[in-house]
Amino acid sequence: MYNDEYDNLSFEEQLHRTESLIRQRHNQQMFLRRNAQLLQQELSFEAELLEDNPELAQVIHSLNMQEIQNNQRGLENVLGSQESASKEQSAWSKFFPGL
Repeated sequence: MYNDEYDNLSFEEQLHRTESLIRQRHNQQMFLRRNAQLLQQELSFEAELLEDNPELAQVIHSLNMQEIQNNQRGLENVLGSQESASKEQSAWSKFFPGL
């Protein structure tokens, strides 16, 4: 936690800055802890909802599978397709020359 700019500060200024950093980290930890609690609560509610509604669970599963398949197809198009390779290269080369 040592910083060169601390050398030019008085003891009181160093103390104030250190206390400020401690408060900031504490607030960050409290935010993360609360966020984790809310996420856990959300997962519990979701699990209950899916347990009580198997049809909903199936629809969500189907939608997730479609999304995965679409992402895989898009990746295959970018990586393997010769027709779109030249288009992809020209578009990407504008941002990354030599790619």
